[in-house]
Amino acid sequence: MTRARDLGVPLPGRPGTHNALTDVPGVEVGYTTLVEGESVRTGVTAVLPRGRADFAVPCAAGTSSLNGNGEMTGTAWLAETGSLTLPVLITNTHAVGPCHRGVIDWVVRERPDVAAEWLLPVVAETWDGYLNDINAPTIHSGHAVAAIDAARPGALAEGSVGGGTGMTCYGFKGGTGTASRVVAHGADEYTVGVLVQANFGSRRELTVAGSPAGLALTADNPMEEWAAAPAGAGSVIVVVGTDAPLLPGQCTALARRVPLGLARTGTTGSHFSGDLFLAFSTANPGALTSTFPRSSDAEYETLRFVPWGRIDPFFEAVVQAVEEAVLNALVAGRETTGHRGRRVPGLPVSHWLG
Repeated sequence: MTRARDLGVPLPGRPGTHNALTDVPGVEVGYTTLVEGESVRTGVTAVLPRGRADFAVPCAAGTSSLNGNGEMTGTAWLAETGSLTLPVLITNTHAVGPCHRGVIDWVVRERPDVAAEWLLPVVAETWDGYLNDINAPTIHSGHAVAAIDAARPGALAEGSVGGGTGMTCYGFKGGTGTASRVVAHGADEYTVGVLVQANFGSRRELTVAGSPAGLALTADNPMEEWAAAPAGAGSVIVVVGTDAPLLPGQCTALARRVPLGLARTGTTGSHFSGDLFLAFSTANPGALTSTFPRSSDAEYETLRFVPWGRIDPFFEAVVQAVEEAVLNALVAGRETTGHRGRRVPGLPVSHWLG
């Protein structure tokens, strides 16, 4: 699989082993990809912050929004408690409901004791209606369950997979992209990983490693001629994970840095784009349980965290990884024809290979 670094694109920072969100220990990612006939180009992506075995153990977490023309469920409770529990799903705009139900079905099957309380899953979306018949009831709860069941650590497929199957980016085929950075902190090293569902940006905006690439790639842009939405419409969901010990407010601060990485790829943040971000830390397991008192009846909990004054390298890692993840999604994209014969080209990587 060719990625942005393979094209010689100069990208800063030191990536982890797989240059993926799954470089964060314990994180697992799974896909359900649906490509059928001429009008089905969609799917579901599942992120399990602590993997299948410990999915019910909360993580410190926070969210941020650049533009609210989108949906991410469960964020009111997340803001209230600063903790994230359960798998996180990403899909298309009109499949949020079935995926929400799918998470509940999966938890009921795997851990009835957890389901006996209440479940507020996080499900996010971007719009794939250019290539996919988004109004058709294609995705059902079983597809969400299958994506969670498929979650694994290790290297990740990118491009037209999972929730990214029908997505476009900067007038090219977009979709799922991922990257990671290793951050030194004193004698320790931590990983910051990101996964993006890239479905945003107009062609003229595209910037690669500081170069205005989109201005040189204006030919063959059928989306520009499509009158149903202005250039740049779409959305982007970004999930940031780290094993660094962070407070919930620090996770929110990481999520707020995501737009800086997106901006490096050229976007100016269209009003017609839902740009929503989630960041979590897998450190401090068990310290943020927010349901009924546990059997220990602990009066206090303790959180170990990176001092605020030393958090800048983690911000830098987020910005770098987000930029690379978007480029990886574009590089993985291939020309696709979908609903009503609509076509979107793949990024011409030969432009960089010479």
